[in-house]
Amino acid sequence: MQLRESFFRGKGMRGAIQQYTGTALWLGFFAFVLAAWALLFAMQPGGAAAEMAELYGSDFLRTLCAPITAKTGYGALFAMWALMSAAMMAPTFVPTLSTYRGLTHTEAAGTATFVMLVVSYLMVWLGFSGAAALAQLGLARAGLIGVDGISVSLWLSAALLLIAGAYQFSPQKDACLSKCRAPMMFFMEYWRPGLGGAARMGWKLGAICIGCCWALMLLGFVGGVMNPVWMGIATILMVLEKLPEIGRYITRPLGGALLVAGGLSVAAALSGV
Repeated sequence: MQLRESFFRGKGMRGAIQQYTGTALWLGFFAFVLAAWALLFAMQPGGAAAEMAELYGSDFLRTLCAPITAKTGYGALFAMWALMSAAMMAPTFVPTLSTYRGLTHTEAAGTATFVMLVVSYLMVWLGFSGAAALAQLGLARAGLIGVDGISVSLWLSAALLLIAGAYQFSPQKDACLSKCRAPMMFFMEYWRPGLGGAARMGWKLGAICIGCCWALMLLGFVGGVMNPVWMGIATILMVLEKLPEIGRYITRPLGGALLVAGGLSVAAALSGV
């Protein structure tokens, strides 16, 4: 009935198919996000992961869920960061994707370009995950973070908090956020047609997103890598920061709070607490 009504309203069969395709794409995107979060919760130590590993004999899953030690392999850390980055950063991409899908007179109305934009965006975060996993491995081997991925050094915590806080006030942060908060302006400036164009725009959007969020993501070493509470709070903050009507009221107050927390960490380190 809905398909017939769309046809007689002048949209035609093609328009109705595009509408249903768009709905399926969004459902697939959010199913991916939910699956990533479900896996993160399942991988919590002492949670459902151990039962899943026993049930399915998944040595890889068991490795991912094991506490992080100086002997933990890079592959497991990389997989963990990749999953965490996908779960946390895909929701922040929704306003940009919505704008892209709204460009119905272009290739954005197609399935292939939509998927390519998302995949290219996440590939950039895959690169970030590789660097973050390497950093975690180095910090673990230096004895600066514990088995839960939380810093055991007040000086390391202070440095991360102060860097993240100061970055909130930086021109680089402002420049990246301005692109994230005005996706239509981004597409007007950097539009490229076809699958290759979608890939290039996805890579650029991923790089811009890293420019916005890298310092906040590294606070996982303070709040606890794979800590669902920290991941949830950080995701909400990064989503809100990218909303034009809300973000400007969050970025600098958040930076101030992080600087205060960093100062308190310095004071605690100097006092030997």
